[in-house]
This record gives sequence, C-alpha cells and structure tokens, in this order.
Amino acid sequence: MVEDFDRIYAAYFSDVYQFVLRLCQNPALAEEITQETFFRALKNIDRFKGDCKLSTWLCTIAKNTFFHQIRKNKRQADVPLEIIGSDENIEERFADRQTAYAVHEALHKLKEPYKEVFWLRTFGELPFAQIAALFGKTESWARVTYYRAKILIREELE
Repeated sequence: MVEDFDRIYAAYFSDVYQFVLRLCQNPALAEEITQETFFRALKNIDRFKGDCKLSTWLCTIAKNTFFHQIRKNKRQADVPLEIIGSDENIEERFADRQTAYAVHEALHKLKEPYKEVFWLRTFGELPFAQIAALFGKTESWARVTYYRAKILIREELE
C-alpha cells in the first residue's frame, strides 16, 4: 500500500503543487499545503471511490486545505482589478482601502458555489476546465457561475 502511495505521490506531486501555487502565489506555502494534502490523502485513501480522477480528488483536498489555511490565518489576497469592471476608473476605486474591503466583504457574502468558483478563477487563476472538473460539472457551468458571481459582486458594490 505504501509503495502504491509513493507512486501516487511521485506522479501527482508536481500537478498538485502547481495547482496550490496558483491559489496562494507563495512557493513556501504551496509546498506546505501540498505536503498536507498528501498527508490527508494518505489518511483517507480508503474513502477514494474512483468516482473522479485521482488528480481531481487530490486537487479537491488541496483546495480545501488551502481554504482552511486561509481561514486559520485570516489572510486576505489582494483584490484583482477585473472584478470592478473596465468601464470605471479602477485606480480611484482601489486608492481607497475601504473599497477593497467592500469587495472582499461582497465576496464573503456570496453563496456557494459562486464564492468558490470566483476564488478559484480569480485568485487561483485556474482555467474553467479545471474548475469544472473540481465540481464535476461542465466548462460552460464554470463560466456561467463565474460570470454570475462577478455580477453579484458588482451589484453588492453599487
């Protein structure tokens, strides 16, 4: 069993690490979360039923570990400029830290799956295909969900 898991670790470590690095933008934190991901996967390997790809299962564990770490450390990522909208003067809006806080607050109020899809796309810079795979949905679903999340955030800011 351990030999099998060693093969899984060797085969998927790089993919999981790159996924986490896109989420957190911090190599040291990405390494820590990736290690924790494989530790959790080893502890729960008997729960993997094969309903999805092993890489999808591992990335789901990594994503949950990342969000747990965020909540634990109460870290906040910088708000990407695209969520405000291109037709407004972005520099003026972000010059005010209260606006950035309002954007985070609006994001926090979003319901699932909007919040998670928005985070994965915006902060994790994941392609829609990977987001769809994590949720077991289509790429179109991921695109529509992301678009709706952006609209909800804009409405909240108005």
